[in-house]
Amino acid sequence: MAAYVIADIEVKDAASYEEYKKGVGATVEKFGGRFVVRGGTVKPYEGGWNPKRLVVIEFPDMVTLDAWYRSADYKPLLDMRLAATNGSLVAVEGA
Repeated sequence: MAAYVIADIEVKDAASYEEYKKGVGATVEKFGGRFVVRGGTVKPYEGGWNPKRLVVIEFPDMVTLDAWYRSADYKPLLDMRLAATNGSLVAVEGA
């Protein structure tokens, strides 16, 4: 079953985040993932949630998603993202 990373990101350091973006795609692809949403206009409808930057990444399954998130390939980029942004990230299985 497909699994998705859903991130609500507020960029604090645009230059560092741009460097993160340059490298993250290759790690996602290496683990069979693909970006479904990567920024773009957000139009809130209910509940008062108004994400700054919404990102959705699809992986083949939760095991692969977890392997990507915890990988040595992603670790330096994760550290870069955490330093350059505030936000929330969840993983969810999908249909």
